[in-house]
Amino acid sequence: MSYAAVEGAWAVTGTAVQWKEHSTYAPWVQLLLAALALLAGGACLAGTRDLGPFGRVAVATALIVGLAVFVVGMNGLPIHFVTMATLSGVESATGLAQVLLNTAGAALLFLVWISYRRRLRGDCPRCGRRHTGAADGPLVHPAASRAPRRTRVVVYLLAGGLLPWAGAKTLWTLGGNALGVAGDDWQRMAVAGASGPSKAIASAGIDVTVLAAMVGVFLLLGLLYGWGQVFPRWTPFLSGRRVPRLLPLIPAWLTGIPLAMYGAVLIVMAPLMAAGVLPPVQPSPPFTTSSGITWVVEFGGLAFGGLGFALVAAARSYTARTRPVCAGALATAKSA
Repeated sequence: MSYAAVEGAWAVTGTAVQWKEHSTYAPWVQLLLAALALLAGGACLAGTRDLGPFGRVAVATALIVGLAVFVVGMNGLPIHFVTMATLSGVESATGLAQVLLNTAGAALLFLVWISYRRRLRGDCPRCGRRHTGAADGPLVHPAASRAPRRTRVVVYLLAGGLLPWAGAKTLWTLGGNALGVAGDDWQRMAVAGASGPSKAIASAGIDVTVLAAMVGVFLLLGLLYGWGQVFPRWTPFLSGRRVPRLLPLIPAWLTGIPLAMYGAVLIVMAPLMAAGVLPPVQPSPPFTTSSGITWVVEFGGLAFGGLGFALVAAARSYTARTRPVCAGALATAKSA
């Protein structure tokens, strides 16, 4: 209802909501999104009742359609995250608000969808196990563990997609030349286009986007190993305590899915540009050739897509390894 109210207010008042550069949502699209949000909200309420075969199909369809639309709408989240992480300011406040609304809608509908599927199977909607008793008792958390070896290998290979992109940016930042870009030109552009702390970091020869990617790698390691479930010794005041389960999962899912989608688009675009199917991007400083831009697009796709899919794979493993169960489920298992 909150989402629908915001979208409806924007449509009625003619507020410009940016969805890409130089493009805004049409009022009829905002009204359609508001109607879809109300439909999804109704499906959430109906999901707690048994409405028969037709009702179950209607609820599932509304949840799936709403979830798909909201996931597509959160695609700009990585761009806004990088912009804010590099302290470059917010290009469009309403555009950022729209992305955050879609992100919240996608996250909440995903949780409802999981609970609804469990309820249809006759499992506990809270822990996913089949047990006697209520689903509001105490939860039992599993011991800390690391991800299976196969998962770790897949995540490492995907994260390796960062290397070409980070290597090129680091080379430019250090003054080297590559892909038709002179290091001196890149440094001048990086410093001139930065502000505040971001300019200080760029002046020190550190690319802020590579620094942000390292934060993502740190999150990946926490999802793969036990110290992401129990605070290690080097965390003051928290050592030995259980890490709240959603603390790493929320940023992992919310950044992993949009990054994976964005990276996949870039990976496909670059070969099409090189083959002439898509028009090449005309070079602008500090780039001097279209082929250099094409390579950077491909490197960016490997980096964003690799990190995004790695976060999704690691988060999926972390979700399964840390899933708590109701105490009633353990009692039912012991009695069986």
